[in-house]
Amino acid sequence: MDVSAQVTTERPIELRAAVRFPLCVPITVSTEDGDLPAVTENISANGVLFQVAIPLEKGSRVGFTVSMPAEAMGTPTDVVLHCTGRVVRCTPDVKTNHVAAVIDEYHFSH
Repeated sequence: MDVSAQVTTERPIELRAAVRFPLCVPITVSTEDGDLPAVTENISANGVLFQVAIPLEKGSRVGFTVSMPAEAMGTPTDVVLHCTGRVVRCTPDVKTNHVAAVIDEYHFSH
């Protein structure tokens, strides 16, 4: 049997550079057009997936702050993560838009 002619129904293996953590918290996304309320779906060291009412253009710059719960971080108090990045994907859904953004810069505060 010619292996190159085989059809597979298996999902492709998805290789990620960083582990994603499911984290559903409200955030405010800062864009060139103003601030938008959003909710995170998951976050990793490289990026974030969030839901927002208005679609964002691929390549647009975004900034956001996430309050990471102390119990999730293993710290005595919440840790605040300040990020800037850019949109790499925006997928519309019936009620919302799922936006994936790569994190270019970040810093922590308490």
